[in-house]
Amino acid sequence: MSYQLEKFKLGLEQLKIPYSDEKINQYLIYYEMLTEKNKVMNLTAITEFEDVVEKHFLDSLSLIKCVDLNRKMQVLDLGTGAGFPGIPLKIAFPELEIVLMDSLNKRVLFLQEVISELNLSGITAVHGRAEEMAVKKEYREQFDLCVSRAVANLSSLSEYCLPFVRVGGNFVSYKSGEVEEEVKQAGKAISVLGGKMVKVQKFVLPQTDVSRSFVLIEKKKRTPKSYPRKAGTPSRTPIQ
Repeated sequence: MSYQLEKFKLGLEQLKIPYSDEKINQYLIYYEMLTEKNKVMNLTAITEFEDVVEKHFLDSLSLIKCVDLNRKMQVLDLGTGAGFPGIPLKIAFPELEIVLMDSLNKRVLFLQEVISELNLSGITAVHGRAEEMAVKKEYREQFDLCVSRAVANLSSLSEYCLPFVRVGGNFVSYKSGEVEEEVKQAGKAISVLGGKMVKVQKFVLPQTDVSRSFVLIEKKKRTPKSYPRKAGTPSRTPIQ
């Protein structure tokens, strides 16, 4: 199958992300595996190639606007779903050591297939809920960077993500354009969990007029042992 790659390559160039034929081929194999698996399980509502390039691949990779990714880092992609942003980040920045974490085992099994098919090393997919995984010593405060494109309010997301981040590391939440009110409401949660709000970085997706925001939070002190609270609580009753 042939694909129109001009917009993808232009988007990568705008983000100053180097690519090769081999890497483009990895993205294409990933796309084909994603759309094929999507016929039997719900991975994404976005399936047209150009839309996946814009709204999944380039959106995932836009993190370069907010964080220097050209170095070795331990990265957690929490609530990774179909592998975004973790797998595009791994293809583009092979130095990153990435853990993809998701609460649905079927998705994790799919991601393990993708990792194997793309011959990626230094990346694993694990099954588990954030509230349970964050208390395990092999994960708690072990990551330089936690990223999440999961749909949840910032207060809840901070409770899921910050316990995984080491002091001095960062949590970046991918959000749609308008986030000011949400950021304000999450202020107490971020502070209680040991984080400090650094910045909201707004941008427009390459080759589109879609506005997005990154919320960058730095981990300043250790998260109290009582967080995250038990399963489901952070979403039902966010820290206010």
